[in-house]
Amino acid sequence: MSARWIDIIPEAGFEPGDSHFIDIEDLTIALFNLDGEYFAVEDACSHDGSRMLSCGVEAKFTVHGDRLMCPRHGARFCIKTGAALTRPARDPIPTYPTRIEHGQIQVYCEP
Repeated sequence: MSARWIDIIPEAGFEPGDSHFIDIEDLTIALFNLDGEYFAVEDACSHDGSRMLSCGVEAKFTVHGDRLMCPRHGARFCIKTGAALTRPARDPIPTYPTRIEHGQIQVYCEP
């Protein structure tokens, strides 16, 4: 599949502090509303490839401000940039551009 903008969720009702994830083929993307700005990252820890949000752990245990913590080994990532902030992760996680189009939050990705 080629890179394209993909509808994720309607903007209406997606409040600051909310998160949402979606599977697009073999890729799971986590979308966040951080104080009215939208950020999207791949939902896979760069340390071991495990899912962070879509693994069934409630977001309140893994998201703290603009940081995402992997529930398996505690690695932390910046939601805004994807940067690895703590070990055992060393590499960043992929981030994806977002936009609003016709009331839908969209993510640009190549699954």
